[in-house]
This record gives sequence, structure tokens and C-alpha cells, in this order.
Amino acid sequence: MAAGARACPPRVLVCLGVLLARWVAAGFEALVIGEVHENITLRCGNVSGPRGPVTWYRNDSEPVFLLSSNSSIPPAEPRFSLANASSLHIKVLRPQDEGNYTCREVLNETRWFRVWLQMARGPYEVEVNISSTGALPNGTLYAAKGSQVDFSCNSSSRPPPMVEWQFQAPDSSTETFGNNLTASCFSLLLMSQNLQGNYTCLATNMRSRRQRKVTTELLVYFPPPSAPQCWAEMSQGSLMLQLTCRWDGGYPDPDFLWTEEPGGVVVGMSKLGVKMLNQSQLSDGKKFKCVGSHIVGPELGASCVVQIKPLNIGGIVGTIVSLLLLGLAIISGLLLYYSPVFCWKVGNTFRGQDMGDVMVLVDSEEEEEVEEENAAEEEEEEEEEANEGEESPEEIPKHGHIHRVTALVNGNVDWMANGLQALQDNSSEEQSDIIQEEDRPV
Repeated sequence: MAAGARACPPRVLVCLGVLLARWVAAGFEALVIGEVHENITLRCGNVSGPRGPVTWYRNDSEPVFLLSSNSSIPPAEPRFSLANASSLHIKVLRPQDEGNYTCREVLNETRWFRVWLQMARGPYEVEVNISSTGALPNGTLYAAKGSQVDFSCNSSSRPPPMVEWQFQAPDSSTETFGNNLTASCFSLLLMSQNLQGNYTCLATNMRSRRQRKVTTELLVYFPPPSAPQCWAEMSQGSLMLQLTCRWDGGYPDPDFLWTEEPGGVVVGMSKLGVKMLNQSQLSDGKKFKCVGSHIVGPELGASCVVQIKPLNIGGIVGTIVSLLLLGLAIISGLLLYYSPVFCWKVGNTFRGQDMGDVMVLVDSEEEEEVEEENAAEEEEEEEEEANEGEESPEEIPKHGHIHRVTALVNGNVDWMANGLQALQDNSSEEQSDIIQEEDRPV
């Protein structure tokens, strides 16, 4: 029986070829996509209900037997098996498995079902090349601002994939640069800050719709536009000297190196540009150099120098004292000019005297010869002033000398009058003595 079964296939295949031609002309066909190294199941028509005996064939130049529901007939390959009593299950698909498959079912009548199997493969890998300026230790790429960056991406699959580039800036939506078959290349001529973000190359198998992508982050760096600035100042609350270096306006922040000049002895490194020095590290005339370096240049960096100058303590103290004295003189002058009464009251307050006290100032020193010559003129002026009021001071001549008596009266006016009367009595007595002396014979 087995020999008879093997002898029949030539005639059966000839008839099968004729029937398949008619069936294709009728347009009954199913398309199935399979991937290499995967498993797939081909259904024998979209029929529900009880099924009859089935046989599967491969249609190349001539039909090739694959599998039968008759268990006495072994399959053409161990990879083929029957699933759900009528479907063909193929394990570990190969590229050469692509083609036409036909199912023959016998139930009351013979029916034929054709299946078109197309093989797909990949994309398995995506190659991305970005001509950036450099790469960070974590693999992130960076480019200098204003430079040109070239992008290329390619992949292989069956059939050839569709390759496209996508760009996503921080906090924004994804943009597509375009697509092409097999490979995609483009260039950005002038890199700017808004072109910093994630670049994705996406390869799509248009048959299986399988996708593979590679995303690369690209940063845009630029150095500070101006030269660094550095200075030194004493730290508050301590005797430490603080060296500060600033070089702003770049991305990312630069690194700073402090050295002692001459000699280039390294004092310290810092991301902030600040270095603290104690008194033992300082001396008059010493110089400290700050060198700022940036990842995208300039190659030799940029620098500035701070020189420690000797501190003139005497000059500082003298300046402070002079300013204090000048301020005191200005204040005193303003008070004397605008309010002498206020100054007089302040003086009385410091002396602690009562408001009713009378202070008499007497000047008995001899005047110069110039004053003696003008004594006569002053006497006449004194007589006129005595007539004007009691508050005016009096000048009393005695033996060719001038005595000035000034009475400051605070409070009681009667005391002031009594004082003036006493002065007048003394003046009359002295004048009589002078007349008597002049009448005496010499």
C-alpha cells in the first residue's frame, strides 16, 4: 500500500497542477508573512465545522508533497506537522520556505486552498554614524557650536528596510527629517543650541512591520565669549585669603586651576573657581594665576593673574583719623554757624550750673601798645554803648590799663542790675583816685 501510494504521486501532481491553475484564475488566495527562524501555521481555508482528510503540497516548478492527514504517510520533513487536524505547522522557517502552498481537502467533494507565504527577515542591526566633536565618558556625543555634523544610518533586512531620522529636543515633540530605503544621510552645517537633543535612526521592515531603532544624544557645547576675571579678598570672620575666578557665559561650566607664579606650582583645582589660602601661603608681592579650561576650547585655556600687595596699616589708620577729624570739624562749624545758643546751652549742661547763676569773666592782662594808643577812642565807644542798654559790656580805664568785665546773667534780671550798679560805683571811685593823682605835684 505504501508502494502504491508512492507510485501515484506523478499522476496526481499532474491533475493537481491543472486544478491549481483553475483555482488561481478564480482568485482564491491567502497571504501570510513569516519571519526567518520563527514558527508559522498555515490554515487550510477559512472553513468551520468538520474537516475531511487533507494533504499539503509545495508549489514550485511542480507540486511537491509535504504532509498528509493520513498517519501512514510520513511528512517530507520533521519540521512539518499537522495542527488542528487540517493546518500546516512549520518550525524554524528558512528563507527558502517562501512560496506557494496548497491544501487539498476531501469531504463530500474535493476542495483546494492556496496560501502565499512570504518570508521577512530583520532588521537585525542599525548602524549609526555621527561625526561629532567628541564623546563623554558615558558615551554621550557633543559638538561645538557653529560646527558641521554629518549623520548617517543604514540597516539590512529582507526586504530592504525603510530608514528614517527623528529628532526630539528637550521638552518638545518628535520631528522627522525624512526617510529613505536602506540608508539615510544628512548634514547640519551650523550647530546651535536648539539642535541639542536626541537623534533616532528608525529602520522598518515594510513586510513584517518589525522595527529597530538606535537613539543617540547629542549635546551642543560652547566656551565663554569673554576672558576670565579673578580677584582676592579677605574672608569674613577669619584670617584666610579667598581667591575667586569667574569665567561665565559658556556651556558647560569650565574647570579652574590656581597656580603660584612664577614657577607654576599648583595651588588647587575647582569647578567653582574659589580657593582659600592661609597666612602661611601669603607674602608681599606674590602672584597667583587662574587658568580656565573648557571642553571645546580654546586649547590652551584662558587665564588671569592676582598679585598680593603689602598692606599699609599706618596709612589706613591715618586716613581714618583724618576723616574723623574732618567730620568733627564740619559738624562743629555747622553748629556754631547755625545755632550758637544751642552750643552755649550744651556748654552749660556739661558744666552742671543752675540757670540762675551769674558768671563774670574779667580780663586784667595788659594790652599791647596799639591798644593803649586807641584807648581814648574805645572810651568814647564805651560811653555810647553804656547808654544803649544794661546788657552791653563796660570798659573801665585804670592807670592806663583796660579791664573788660563781661556779665552773663541767666534768669534773674535784678541780679544783673545789681551787678551793673556795683561796677558803676567801683568805676566812679577809681576815676576820683585818678583825678587826685593827677592834681598832685610831681
